[in-house]
Amino acid sequence: MLVVMQSRATPDEIRAICEKIESLGFRAHSVEGAQQYAVAVTGDLHGIESCGLEEMPGVQEIIRISKPYKLVSRESKPEDTVVRFANSDVTIGGEEFALIAGPCSVESREQTLTVAEKVAASGAKMFRGGAYKPRTSPYAFQGMGVEGLKILAEVRERFGMLIVTEAVDTEALEAIEDYADMIQIGARNMQNFSLLKRAGRSPLPVLLKRGLSATLEELLMSAEYIMSEGNRNVVLCERGVRTFADHSRNTLDLSVIPAAQKLSHLPIISDPSHGTGKRDRVAPLALASAAVGADGLIVEVHHDPDHALSDGAQSMFPDQFAAMVSQLRAILQLVHRTLSVEPPKAKVVRS
Repeated sequence: MLVVMQSRATPDEIRAICEKIESLGFRAHSVEGAQQYAVAVTGDLHGIESCGLEEMPGVQEIIRISKPYKLVSRESKPEDTVVRFANSDVTIGGEEFALIAGPCSVESREQTLTVAEKVAASGAKMFRGGAYKPRTSPYAFQGMGVEGLKILAEVRERFGMLIVTEAVDTEALEAIEDYADMIQIGARNMQNFSLLKRAGRSPLPVLLKRGLSATLEELLMSAEYIMSEGNRNVVLCERGVRTFADHSRNTLDLSVIPAAQKLSHLPIISDPSHGTGKRDRVAPLALASAAVGADGLIVEVHHDPDHALSDGAQSMFPDQFAAMVSQLRAILQLVHRTLSVEPPKAKVVRS
């Protein structure tokens, strides 16, 4: 349910509405739009209509939200959400197309800094790299942990890029908060509800990847878990789903991008690396993602992918990435998006 406030509603009237909602045993969530202020109400709403909210001062109307995901729904917030980062002009969901690039895993300081220098020069403002890696085999490389996070923090200081890295559990998430700028929830953890709730209490934005066989509604409900805990800076990510196809690692479902944008105000980006699993197919699917309206890309890049400790087959060479970015700019002009031609220069300062 959404309590829409009058444009002239005072802070005291808004506060009174929130206090009334909380006193009834429900949860109140502020929703600030471009034109109006509203309060979303979540919980078991049986009988709330008889509680007199509509008659309280400052209230314009009460709107029932039909979708099971309330805070994520475009019914609760018609305007697109633009995710912003502290002490940085980088955004996801705004006019500028977001470009996140880097290796699957942080393997060494030399490897990470080498790739970071290359992707920064091509225009990436955000750097991806796994310090913690959920792997199918327990014997595969699991990441460097905190030492990997320290290397990622050095990337931020040297090249000015924001850091995106995956949390595999709540312990890793707490460490990530000390070093990174955005928490990634991977496909295997999309329905790890305790991890989603903890991410919802984090001050950092969250990148939520679609599960291996998840429907769009399941993805949006997972985002609702995060937002219900107070974190409104959530970015969705289409990374491919499992199908009967055997010509690629996964099937990148580009149709989900406009579908998600119709149902939700949250930005959505595409991961053509996991979506294909094949290096030579990443660029075409990246361009197609931009053409259908994705708000950005997350792409795996490695300077020596044949010797990568994870996902080498889908990692682009730096020169392939640079060529793709050049083509991407032409596509983005057609869909009225921009991509900065300048690599990041200023160091990002963590608060």
